[in-house]
Formats: sequence, structure tokens, C-alpha cells
Amino acid sequence: MIDLDLPSHFTPQALLVLPVLITLEAVLSADNAVALAALTKGLQDPKLEKQALDLGLVFAYVLRMGLILAASWVINYWQFELAGALYLLWLVYQYFSSKQEEGDADEHHGPRFNSLWQAIPVIAFTDLAFSLDSVTTAIAVSQDTWLIMLGGTIGIIALRFMASLFIKWLAEYDHLEDAGYMTVAIVGFKLLLRVFNDSLVPPEWVTIVLVGLLFVWGFSKRKEEVMLAVVEEEQELAAIEE
Repeated sequence: MIDLDLPSHFTPQALLVLPVLITLEAVLSADNAVALAALTKGLQDPKLEKQALDLGLVFAYVLRMGLILAASWVINYWQFELAGALYLLWLVYQYFSSKQEEGDADEHHGPRFNSLWQAIPVIAFTDLAFSLDSVTTAIAVSQDTWLIMLGGTIGIIALRFMASLFIKWLAEYDHLEDAGYMTVAIVGFKLLLRVFNDSLVPPEWVTIVLVGLLFVWGFSKRKEEVMLAVVEEEQELAAIEE
């Protein structure tokens, strides 16, 4: 059971565990951030994308804190992990199946939203599905709920800034959106494996390496229009210097 008592002082052990939790949240938030950034592209409006992230992550924070407080109960019910796995895998299926149908690699193929309030629940519940994985990892590191909640709070803040960066990068790199949805598939399959047999779930370092390799591939090729813009800018600067 998770200790729900808030300690009156920071113990040396807590001070040692906190950086570990923060690092875990930052690493595990990278795949979450690119997934949320890809989802917001369905609004096709930079202003609405920012608003959707801000409001969606407020709701996501409330859901994540609720999940942490109820973690000792939730982890006893495999149905929650199954629902999270199926939801994430449905997002991946929707993305790649629509891509095959339309056959246009430069077009957004994820969910499309007609309004801000359609996007916010999808963002919040996507983060919640990812949190089923990250909270389980955090519990393995510490049994102090207040410490896990503090790490989760820092994780949400980091997630907001990382998602903003990924929105910008998604417009620049050819493979990044594909890589983002592949990381969603990895988390979905991890949750699914945990439902059937927890011993089948690979070590966390394997997931981190796979996600890292996907990001390397995602950033491996810039879009042609971006490359042309960079070349034109360099030519203009060269002309000014001459």
C-alpha cells in the first residue's frame, strides 16, 4: 500500500529519491509530449493548439493526481490497464490506417477536431493512459504518495514545455509524427503485456532505448520546404555579407 501520510520534514532518503522521480518523469514524458503535440495538430490552428494544450493538461493534471491517490486500488484491477492499452492502440490504428487510405505522407492523419472542447478530453485521457505506465514505475521507486505527486506535478510542467517544442518540430521533420505514434504503440503494448503477464513486460531501459532510437529516426530528415527555407535564408545572409 502507498503511504498517504505527508511527512513533516524532507528526509535525506526523500531528497535522494526526488531527483530520480523527476528524471523518470522527464524521460517518460518525452513520448507523451510528442503524442499530445501530434494530437493538437488536429485543430489546425496554432492559437487553438496552445489553448488545447493549456486546458487539456489542467484536466490531465487533475486526473493524474487522482490516479496517484487511487494507485494502490487501481493497480489491483487489470481492466484499467486494458482500457488504457486499447485506447492508445486505437489512436495508433486510426493514425496509420488513415495514412494508408489517403496516401499523403505530408498530411495530418491523426484525430481531427471541429472545436477546442473536442480536443481537450482527448488530450486529458491520452495523458491519463500514459500515466498508467509512468505511475506504476514511480511506485516502484517510492511508496510516498506526496513524493510521487510532486514528481507528477513537475512532470506535467515539463510535459507542457516539451509538447510546445514538439509542435514546432512536427512542422519541420518528416518522420517525427510517425515516430511519435510508434512510441504510443510501445506504451500501449506494454500496458497490454502487463494485463496478460507482468513478467513479459521488458525492463524500463529497453523502452527508453527503443523510444530514443525512434526519436533519432524522427529527427533524421527535415521536410523539403524547411530545407529550402534554410537554404534561402543562408543565401540571403551570404548576399548581405558580400
